[in-house]
Amino acid sequence: MLPAIVVVAPLALLRRYDLTPAQLTRILRRIAGEGWIDRLPGYGWTFRPMLTSLSAYQDSYRFRLVIEPAAILEPTFELDRPAIEKVREQQQELVDGGIWTIGNAELFDLNRSFHEAVIECAHNAFFTDALCRVDTLRRLIEYRRSLARERAIVRCREHVALADLLLAGNTTAAAAAMRDHLATVGVEKTHDPAVTR
Repeated sequence: MLPAIVVVAPLALLRRYDLTPAQLTRILRRIAGEGWIDRLPGYGWTFRPMLTSLSAYQDSYRFRLVIEPAAILEPTFELDRPAIEKVREQQQELVDGGIWTIGNAELFDLNRSFHEAVIECAHNAFFTDALCRVDTLRRLIEYRRSLARERAIVRCREHVALADLLLAGNTTAAAAAMRDHLATVGVEKTHDPAVTR
């Protein structure tokens, strides 16, 4: 379930956490940069909805399992070669050792960029918007449900292989690879006790 939107007044935060206005401003800007809150017109902040249960998190993977492979098979799908080459290179750097030094937030952002670059090739704003919204909702839970790096590197290799299929023009195989990738990583992250929490 997504929680109700909560509006927060800065004065209440200043009092509750004994912060200076400058400290609070820095913290709120950082939180806004992470995508957790939005500034309201005038005065105050509102927390964005987030996935707060394992069930909702599982639903997000089931939804992605439907839209991401389908987007690759859309008649409007046209490869953005520079974008796919860029995200492929980022994933290859992770495979080549970067996975061991990167933080959870940056890893999430690189993986998010990969999936969003692929779906944008469908040239369908509804697909792109849907994935961006799901990614924003799952950001916080992803930090707590990270795969062990030994498993994460496998997923990065799958990204590289998927990019290679797209760059070779094999959208049918790429859609199947995306389906397999999301199905297995979804099960790993929602059922595997080895996932870090």
